[in-house]
Amino acid sequence: MATPLTLWAIFFAAAVLEVGGDALIRHGRHGGGWFFLFAGFLVLGSYGLFVNRAPLDFSRLLGAYVAAFAVLGVLAGRFVFQEKIPTSTWLGLALIVVGGLVIQLGPRFR
Repeated sequence: MATPLTLWAIFFAAAVLEVGGDALIRHGRHGGGWFFLFAGFLVLGSYGLFVNRAPLDFSRLLGAYVAAFAVLGVLAGRFVFQEKIPTSTWLGLALIVVGGLVIQLGPRFR
């Protein structure tokens, strides 16, 4: 079984690929052209291959992964797309992260 640190490293890398792929597609749809759309599809496909390296049941895998994706998604919105993130989003993000930890660590407390 992989350590929690290894799992979160996989989740983080997969989230970088997913957020990056989404950002490429967004850029392609808003004037960047077909190259960015195609690159976004390739990066998103790579995310799917990478996230499934985690040795977890599918429901646990994606349930816990959502936390990493949510963190990187909000950070990308803030720093890449220069969006103003409301306090309610930060609060919701904290709840999602706690939920991801419960999903990942929950089986240890049976």
